[in-house]
Amino acid sequence: MIDNQLVTDIVTRRKSLHPDDPSVQEEWERLTNIFSQNENETLEYFQHCSPEILAWLSEVFEDISAALQSEQFITCIEGLALKYPDLDLELDISYAKQSMNCK
Repeated sequence: MIDNQLVTDIVTRRKSLHPDDPSVQEEWERLTNIFSQNENETLEYFQHCSPEILAWLSEVFEDISAALQSEQFITCIEGLALKYPDLDLELDISYAKQSMNCK
């Protein structure tokens, strides 16, 4: 089971960083590692996380997709884009699709 508090803590740290801070990459790697371990748990987490957390997690859609190589993951995030149209996830989803089979 994905530790919601750990994800929230990582996202909180990420939010506090300047976009050009090298530490951003470290937080992205931590999130990618968490969500690349178990596809079913990842899909479940994404279906139930808050829109705010989802918006920050969209930064690593591409990396998660490259690791999972899962059409189900793509379908999941496409569904979330429809559920939360104000989050403007289309570009991140496009990158996630492009990362399929690019391991």
